[in-house]
Amino acid sequence: MGRLFFFTGEALRAIRKNVAPTTAAIVTTVLTAILIGILIPVFQTAQGKSSEVRDELQVRVYLHDDATKAETAALQSDIENLTHVQSVTYLTKDDALAEFKQDTGQAQKDVLAQLNGDNPLPANFIVKPDDAANLDAIRASIQPPGKSGEATFISPIIEKVDNRQATARKIEEVTGALKIVLTVITALLIGASLLLIGNTIRLSIYTRRREIEVMRLVGATRWFIRWPFMIEGVIVGMLGGAIAILVLWIGKVTILDPLSDTFSLMQAQDSMSFIVLVACLFSAAVIVSAIGSGVTLRRFLKV
Repeated sequence: MGRLFFFTGEALRAIRKNVAPTTAAIVTTVLTAILIGILIPVFQTAQGKSSEVRDELQVRVYLHDDATKAETAALQSDIENLTHVQSVTYLTKDDALAEFKQDTGQAQKDVLAQLNGDNPLPANFIVKPDDAANLDAIRASIQPPGKSGEATFISPIIEKVDNRQATARKIEEVTGALKIVLTVITALLIGASLLLIGNTIRLSIYTRRREIEVMRLVGATRWFIRWPFMIEGVIVGMLGGAIAILVLWIGKVTILDPLSDTFSLMQAQDSMSFIVLVACLFSAAVIVSAIGSGVTLRRFLKV
């Protein structure tokens, strides 16, 4: 325990003696932790939102108004037995109108007023696939090619089928590109952060290289020399991580939380617990700084 207090005292003395390099290391740690602390929730939110949108993709099977209950029930059974179909929900004409009102809100009051009580919306089936990539396969099963080569519906009561193919393809492209871009940015950021922290710590150690050489010449062991520097790295990481976490918390309370009530895409804290994120950032800052100090010191121990 006495050695720990001694090493800690030496680390604090070195921090007070080398204010400029230590400040640079802390600032680098703060900026790195803040950038990573922003990027991680953004990445997870983008992943969650893309999955949420993909889950909402569906095939709509619109029916003729003269379809009987028996024909509707038979068609629903046929669709449920198709491959890649996860669920089938039947909406009556009244259900379709209620859905239209809910989706459009107050913006279409004039349109609804002009209907004069008439409901032009057809009854339809909401067919959800087991995976968004199987939308085309489900549509092809509902509308297979006939003997003449032209597509025909599996039931005469079907008016049309809409699987929002363009939307599905666009979401697939955007999601794939977003994952690649965010992954590359994350890798570059982590790599650049490690280099910046390592170089900053190396600068701090370089200013005391004479002190290290003297200690080696008088017989100090490598770990006796290394421990104060590693503890100094831990202190720098703790200070940098704490400042970064404080900045992120202030940003969360003042910016993210108020906007999350209005913009669902701003609800990044829901994808990862803020406490878990804080723990990860704080641990990473401390570990990287400590390892950086120990590894960088190695070249100066060769006397």
